[in-house]
Amino acid sequence: MDFNELERREGVRLSWNAWPCSRIEATRVVLPIGALVTPGRDLGDAAPTLPYEPVVCEGCQAALNPYCSVDYYGKTWRCSLCDGLNKLPRNYEQISENNLPAELFPTYTSVEYTMTNKTPTAPCFVLCVDCACGSAEELQDAKDSVMQLVSLLPEDAFVGLVTFGSTVRVHELAETNGAMRRSYVFRGTKDCEQEDLRKMLGLDFNRQRAGMNGMNGMNGAAAMMPNGVDAKPVRRFVAPISECEFTLQSVLDEVTLDEEKTERGKRALRAMGAAISIAAGLLAESHSSQGGRVLTFTSGPCTVGPGAVVGTDMSENLRSHQDLEKNAAKHYKEACKVYNAIGIRLATNSHTLDVFACSLDQVGLAEMKIAVDQTGGNMILAEQFRAETFRQSLAKMFARDPKTGALEMKFNGTFSVFCTPQIMVCGAIGPISALAVKSQRISENEIGLGQTTSWRMCSFTPTSTIAVYYEVVNQHSNPIPNGQPFFLQFCTRFKTSDGQIRLRVTTVARRWVESSLAPEIVGGFDQEACAVLMARIATFRTENEESFDLLRWLDRTLIRVGAKFGEYQRDAPDSFRMPPSMSIYPQFIFHLRRSQFLQTANNSPDETAFYRIMLSRETVTNSLVMIQPTLLSYSFNGPPQPVLLDVSAITPDTILLLDSYFLIVAHRGSTIAAWHKAGYQDQPEHEAFRALLAAPVRDAKALAADRCPTPRLVECNQGGSQARFLLAKLNPSATHNTDLGYGQSGGEIIFTDDISMNVFVDHLAKLAVSS
Repeated sequence: MDFNELERREGVRLSWNAWPCSRIEATRVVLPIGALVTPGRDLGDAAPTLPYEPVVCEGCQAALNPYCSVDYYGKTWRCSLCDGLNKLPRNYEQISENNLPAELFPTYTSVEYTMTNKTPTAPCFVLCVDCACGSAEELQDAKDSVMQLVSLLPEDAFVGLVTFGSTVRVHELAETNGAMRRSYVFRGTKDCEQEDLRKMLGLDFNRQRAGMNGMNGMNGAAAMMPNGVDAKPVRRFVAPISECEFTLQSVLDEVTLDEEKTERGKRALRAMGAAISIAAGLLAESHSSQGGRVLTFTSGPCTVGPGAVVGTDMSENLRSHQDLEKNAAKHYKEACKVYNAIGIRLATNSHTLDVFACSLDQVGLAEMKIAVDQTGGNMILAEQFRAETFRQSLAKMFARDPKTGALEMKFNGTFSVFCTPQIMVCGAIGPISALAVKSQRISENEIGLGQTTSWRMCSFTPTSTIAVYYEVVNQHSNPIPNGQPFFLQFCTRFKTSDGQIRLRVTTVARRWVESSLAPEIVGGFDQEACAVLMARIATFRTENEESFDLLRWLDRTLIRVGAKFGEYQRDAPDSFRMPPSMSIYPQFIFHLRRSQFLQTANNSPDETAFYRIMLSRETVTNSLVMIQPTLLSYSFNGPPQPVLLDVSAITPDTILLLDSYFLIVAHRGSTIAAWHKAGYQDQPEHEAFRALLAAPVRDAKALAADRCPTPRLVECNQGGSQARFLLAKLNPSATHNTDLGYGQSGGEIIFTDDISMNVFVDHLAKLAVSS
């Protein structure tokens, strides 16, 4: 079964593509039953756009799809999910076997409907800029990045500006007819409630009179009443880019470093939490339940007011993983509570928080992660605002759809799942927040965000992927015929940047089988999708369950899988073999156990938060590269070849290209490095060597071309300090504790006490055959 082809056609990958027909048999497959759905994926001609709204089942609210049976004479249809009988609407009177609407074509299991939108509104972007930078040059780089971002937005998009240091300033951007532009200053030491913000900015001034003058018909423009009063006061602070771009540039030019002097040995006063809260409030006043983002540019941690992650005294260190484990980070819980509240406010209004952190130190991403995650926002980490990778990441984040010219990012989305009565929904994990939508299909066994069948997606991209987990609840006493199909449906409603409302409906069909040992079960196992589903559960549980023994749970689950599906003789480890469809799964788990998602020793809490937030939202292919990087070997013997992710791949006369998604490493063997140092590539007679050196760098740039954030390229030599980035990802088959003759033959060893994959698999075989 070609799972990649299924994904290209449906945008969905399932861990099991045939399901046991009873609850008891379903529990015996051990691994989760789930789906990874990419609702924004471009499906090309496989998903037509229809200029009308869908026909919906009166019983379960699922949409009409190719698997529904239709009575062309009685003009009725039977729902494939709940088996309910429905009447077709009047505009379907001409339907027949030879005159089908597109949603009933067998090849169109995914369709996109164009929904009615009477008041299309362009999205709003509130820019939240840190003025407590270390230098005027750094502040200028930040302002240049802001204007780069503005240049990427549609001209009809709205924009607002908030700057912060020890205080928070909200700047007017509307035309002032010659009057002086004002900025409103808020204390950075306290939070500002929505009502207080409204009063301070004068947003409730003459509200009743403005309503009497027909605000709804002004198409978002800043209308003026006869007495010169702004009919919609919030338009003083957020305005279309086409009207305020010059003003925004002028205001930014006037912004200077925070005037509050920082004493020697003290951190800058930075009220980032208060600033984000005020920006969220301004966005709520301007674009409630419309598309909107708070884009935060920061170069350091919040030190004052709500959301502070560290004190101003430099003698107080930023929290580490050890501090979090020992509950010794005094600001952590309170800051998490603040940002969680901000995230809920943003998600309630379908708005998003993005954090662009350009700093050599931590800025508090671990505390802000919950707000970014539940609103579908982005985190971009860089050392400075002028870094090329940061500028490239911004450009990719605001890329345009080549077909429509609209931004690729989608706004104000909801994601709903429907299934047959024998299946319950356990929950979902991804860039989502739960909606209080009750259904008869909700399982008591909660995984991720459960107790609902609908989730809010404040924003998402073509690669945003939601993991949905299911439970089979059919009883063994109520058998389902072997081979009978069942159906799952995913409905995603969203707004595009040009104001259209779309609804994508994807319906997938799979088959029931009687036993968990049936050949169809093993043959339909997607080990790549299952590894990603397990990785998401692992990271979710380790963040939300304090006493959760993660590695023990992963190991026990893998042993049970080996004992259930492995081929072996009892108590004979040498006879143990996994079936072909599961042969690489133990390898995925081995690398997951060693990955930065679960091992925190060499990463800061901010870095761990960034890695985990990316794992919880990327596609199967991208997530697998994060878990188990790819390794290519370049030599004079021919084109690049994939090699095992093992220390034995390092040889003196080859160049290795490691792709770990976040980092791409071009590693030169000792001989290649010596030739490079001698400058052979600059000599005309060594054209082949020059081409060999250039090939990995060229391929690395191609790999990074479509990724956001843009990965960093590291070029290093065997034995060099930066070679550690490669060695950390390799299987340690040769270490300082083994005697395999390495070093004498020019090979490499890894100084670690970690076990190798061979030892890991041997232990798996030993425990599986005896369990």
